[in-house]
Amino acid sequence: MTEQELVASVELLAQAWRSGTRIEALPAVPSSVAEAHAIQDRVAVLLGEAVGAFKANALPGQEPTRGLIYTRMIRSSPARISPRDVPHLGVEGEIAFRFSRDLPARGAPYGREEVAEAVTILPAIEVVSGRFHDPRTRPPLEQLADCIANGALVPGADTQDWSHLNLASLSVALLVNDKPVLERQGGHPTGDPLGVAVALVNMMRAAGGVKEGQIVTTGSWTGLRFLKPGDHCTVQFETLGAAEVFFDG
Repeated sequence: MTEQELVASVELLAQAWRSGTRIEALPAVPSSVAEAHAIQDRVAVLLGEAVGAFKANALPGQEPTRGLIYTRMIRSSPARISPRDVPHLGVEGEIAFRFSRDLPARGAPYGREEVAEAVTILPAIEVVSGRFHDPRTRPPLEQLADCIANGALVPGADTQDWSHLNLASLSVALLVNDKPVLERQGGHPTGDPLGVAVALVNMMRAAGGVKEGQIVTTGSWTGLRFLKPGDHCTVQFETLGAAEVFFDG
């Protein structure tokens, strides 16, 4: 990707955010995770958006990735969101972590215990809605440049004392309009939500670190489901409680 193509991609995505319109594609597909992350970062700066959270992926054998979630798109549960803001209306039930202190930039990697001591845990719904007309048809690195099609994050209540929990085996239920559509034990993509948070912290070591109050959501337990205006979605995790979102009709 040339610098000219990168700048054009940043401007196109920023305009899509401002106008609420959807685009077909970027001028060029990023050639690396680093380029896609750079586009995300430049869009946030161009828009003047504060970053309140991240979505992160850290699948075995793959380079970890992250998507920025703007502070204004974090809506505490129970949340009400207009489909105008998130027209794709995708939902994923996830476990997230909130940082209770800064983990600043540094040269040495952060360890698992160090991160565990710096977070609380919470249930969350990630609302999936991107700036492309159909994000699923775009190449993965193009989706990554668009913050992995994040539309909003709906966090539930924090749990402070969670070190005794076996996160991999928690039970989860997803309800749509108060009717269960999924009930299962476990289901995290890697079986290790905290490991994804550790990966995010280490991705951010060279980018200013993470800040107290920021959240990282760590991957879907429920798959991606698309709803419609007027729907009400709830995710319930054993021990951790629930998060819920209403989409205006």
